[in-house]
Amino acid sequence: MAASTALPPLPLQFKSLQHHLRTAQEHEKRDPVVAYYCRLYAMQTGMKIDSKTPECRKFLLKLMDQLESMKKQLGDCESITQEIVGSAHVENYALKMFLYADNEDRAGRFHKNMIKSFYTASLLIDTLSVFGELSEENIQHRKYARWKATYIHNCLKNGETPQAGPIGLEGEEYDNESEGAVSFSVPPEVSPPSSSPSNTPTTNYTGIQIPPGAHAPANTPAEVPHNTGVSSNPIVQPTPQNIPVVDPSLYTATPQGDLLLTPEDFAQAQKFCKYAGSALQYEDVNTAVLNLQKALKLLTTGRE
Repeated sequence: MAASTALPPLPLQFKSLQHHLRTAQEHEKRDPVVAYYCRLYAMQTGMKIDSKTPECRKFLLKLMDQLESMKKQLGDCESITQEIVGSAHVENYALKMFLYADNEDRAGRFHKNMIKSFYTASLLIDTLSVFGELSEENIQHRKYARWKATYIHNCLKNGETPQAGPIGLEGEEYDNESEGAVSFSVPPEVSPPSSSPSNTPTTNYTGIQIPPGAHAPANTPAEVPHNTGVSSNPIVQPTPQNIPVVDPSLYTATPQGDLLLTPEDFAQAQKFCKYAGSALQYEDVNTAVLNLQKALKLLTTGRE
């Protein structure tokens, strides 16, 4: 699905949005829903940055036209018409990308594609802000992913071997200003943080919580294959998965007699089910089962 409206040159004021827009372009055919929300994030953020100067206003109007065009092309797609489905779709996609890079990192397989996956995951977590305030967990994943992308790139660039996995070293706190210094081209490139003179990570991330489904399939890279002009359908071998043990009590679970569920409980249960459905789109049985168990437990006990 190609956006029918070409965008004018990106105004200098919107430089911080260039990677989100590039991610949208890369996912135009691969996942139009992700592309749509990347552009929506860019538009909403751009409106806050500058909506008055002529070049910014012109750019935002063209971006709005792109969004309207995409919305019509996507039709009745639930991920567009229902925010809770769209949020689950983008978050699941971002976590898949994060987990692919994290698995590669922990296995000591350092390459440009995993760097880009880390960085793209952080951009997609930015995008989740169109649905509301980011959770603390997502904020930590974003910070970690962006920091890892910078650290690993710098090591490879200088011929050094990165330390695999979360690293706990006492020292300076993560420099938020360095987030804006990360820059990718194709193949992906990351500029070094402005505050760190060496490649040694200085933030304690040993306690980072990796979400359910931490064994992402090995065919989940961020790099979009170059168009060779030849259509092909490669055969992807299924990835073995660790299916979680289902609580036996849930098989015969019935709502407690005096149970009173709040509207928030119903919304949370619906969210768990949407996450499960989104996980199944990526054949992630583990995450689907865990979320369905959470929904069933909440509906039968009133507790998560």
